[in-house]
Amino acid sequence: MNTLHVPILDVSRLDDPATLRALDQACRDWGFFQVTAHGVADPVCEDLLAAARRFFALPRPEKRRIARSADNPWGFFDRELTKNTRDWKEIFDFGPPGSAAQRPQWPVGVPGFESAVRAYYAACAELAERLVNAIGVNLGMPPGHLCKGFGPRQTSFVRLNHYPPCPAPARPEGAHTPDQGWLGVNHHTDSGALTVLLQDQQPGLQVFHEGCWHLVEPLAGAFVVNIGDVVQVWSNDRYPAALHRVLTNSDRRRLSAPFFYNPDYATDYGPLPTTIDASHPPRYRPINWGEFRARRAAGDYADLGAEVQVADYAV
Repeated sequence: MNTLHVPILDVSRLDDPATLRALDQACRDWGFFQVTAHGVADPVCEDLLAAARRFFALPRPEKRRIARSADNPWGFFDRELTKNTRDWKEIFDFGPPGSAAQRPQWPVGVPGFESAVRAYYAACAELAERLVNAIGVNLGMPPGHLCKGFGPRQTSFVRLNHYPPCPAPARPEGAHTPDQGWLGVNHHTDSGALTVLLQDQQPGLQVFHEGCWHLVEPLAGAFVVNIGDVVQVWSNDRYPAALHRVLTNSDRRRLSAPFFYNPDYATDYGPLPTTIDASHPPRYRPINWGEFRARRAAGDYADLGAEVQVADYAV
């Protein structure tokens, strides 16, 4: 397995020119990096992982009592598709209520679960805002400009992933979609602005870089951050969203907790004016986040053919 490591950034000073340069390089070269000195307290992460373990240890019928659906995206699910292929995982999703029908669902008999998830959401939202603000500065925009679409009506959410031991793991190298065996999550890019990920010490996450899959080794006290499709479009392909996937293994379970930083459904986005000139014309037409997200999310539940991609909006 390839051992080239993603960049590791100390983000205690995101206004520091050296930090901004390192962030710019990581976004250009990888679209994936790990962050330390991020300001999220250790107990927030520890409580979140402990709560996830308690929840996923429940009997499956108990978890399915709070199953999510196409009408309400918040709750438990164990039949998700990525690239029209079933993932070897079970999940719990939490986000802000989008309507009367889209309300958070919480398990019974898991003390401290709701408070741990809400605290983690708040901490990750603050970190993601800081990172997106710094990315905007690197792209030549005024501080705070890119965060305008991430106010009270943002559609960010937390996901708890549980990857149980798998009787037939896919090989760690080779094709994006293996002919045999299971992946925890099949290859994809994230549709939002960026993802902040907490993982336990069991390896599994891979990023595709320079023609090969590379394992993102767990680093104690760090978050993994990856660029999503929204930032790729904003940057006019200067910062490409990185293809990634999750391996399974036959004897150990794995937990992770991504926070997906997503804008308001009403947000329209396209290449920023600072990324366009005579040599770099816009590569995308304007995209409405609500429309894009609805088309992408529909494929989580059923095989609807080719999954929508930002390339579908290319000029």
